[in-house]
Amino acid sequence: MLRFLLPLLAATAVQAQRPNVVLIITDDVGYGDIGSYGAPDIRTPNLDRLARQGIRFTDFYANGPLCTPTRAGLISGRYQQRYEMEEPLGSATTRHGEVGLPVTGHSLPQLLKNAGYATALIGKWHLGYKPEFSPGAHGFDYFFGFKSGYVDYYIHTGGDGRPDLFENEQPVTVPGYMTDLITERSVRFINESARKPFFLEVAYNAGHWPYQPPDRPSTARDNARHLVPHDSAPGTRADYVAMMERADQGVGRILRALDSLDLAANTLVIFTNDNGGEWLSRNAPLFNRKWTLWEGGIRVPTIIRWPGRVPAGRTTGQVGISMDLTASIVAATGAAVPAGARLEGIDLLPILAGTRPPVERTLFWRTTAGRLNQKAVRSGDWKLLLDGPNAFLFDVRRDVGERNDLAAARSDVAGRLRPLLAEWEASVDAEAKTRRR
Repeated sequence: MLRFLLPLLAATAVQAQRPNVVLIITDDVGYGDIGSYGAPDIRTPNLDRLARQGIRFTDFYANGPLCTPTRAGLISGRYQQRYEMEEPLGSATTRHGEVGLPVTGHSLPQLLKNAGYATALIGKWHLGYKPEFSPGAHGFDYFFGFKSGYVDYYIHTGGDGRPDLFENEQPVTVPGYMTDLITERSVRFINESARKPFFLEVAYNAGHWPYQPPDRPSTARDNARHLVPHDSAPGTRADYVAMMERADQGVGRILRALDSLDLAANTLVIFTNDNGGEWLSRNAPLFNRKWTLWEGGIRVPTIIRWPGRVPAGRTTGQVGISMDLTASIVAATGAAVPAGARLEGIDLLPILAGTRPPVERTLFWRTTAGRLNQKAVRSGDWKLLLDGPNAFLFDVRRDVGERNDLAAARSDVAGRLRPLLAEWEASVDAEAKTRRR
């Protein structure tokens, strides 16, 4: 009898070592809006706890300067330009309602689902409104949240004024402040999934406008008032601070849920943000903000905690990007990656653990959203930024605020980086064109 039990016990032991994954993403939060990143006025004790218990990145980037592009890069694990997801999707009632991230069968949640993980997205999607582009189509077993770029925090209507709150594919009406609803459903999923490996993406809409702080439902204005230029949205820094502190409290509730179920030691927790901060955010010491490819638009706070696997209380200058999180999660969970997935990120975890040396990266960005025409490449410490007709070159390790343009003094470096950017553009555009056929 014992010889029949041994394979079962061995399989159970392997299963027990497969880590849970909790990926927490905030929205439009500035690089300097977290306590461990120097925020002077926002109290984030729970995110700061993550930083003390894990590793904090100084040079981590979003895949894009806006929400849809970065989320497409994260879910696909590839440059979003390959799927023509370079601009944020508008409302479901516009032409954007007909498009979305195409289903390939190789998305992050699908790969984890194939590996036996329970998968859930709670919060913001913004990668397509139609069922064929929905979270469920991409491998999420459970979805509770909204599909547009933002919602009213109290009445849960999107930018077109229509209700935008779903449980899986069913529209639902659930009273409550959106940040709190995301936290509550996240904790519920953890409690219900504790007996098997799970992947949970917690996609807070904080601190995206409308700037509606918690416990003040009187700020739930007619959504038409929010359809104004984003830098004119009603609100104050104090409103934004309250929104961020409520999100941090939600993170605390999620971490306590892991602790109470004795899951923390076997759970990889990642915190990141989708792009640079908006006009009420604090992006210091970076220059510029969301929508742009200046550092303030794409460099984001990111923290990774995995007890026993990643050292605690460290800071790393290893350059990373959103789609590296995809590759890292897949590697940590042991999920099989078909050749057709062609993930473009790298597994950061061995570097963080110290079993592999830091690696030099060459990363690319492009945006035409908001009538901008910007392209950028970072290779090592050098960053070439093409902003319309102007070319800038910065050593972003020494000059994080991008104040000292070296395009003329180091034309050799600029000359080396330009062809790399052109080659990358040709590659992503060629694949996108093939998909259109």
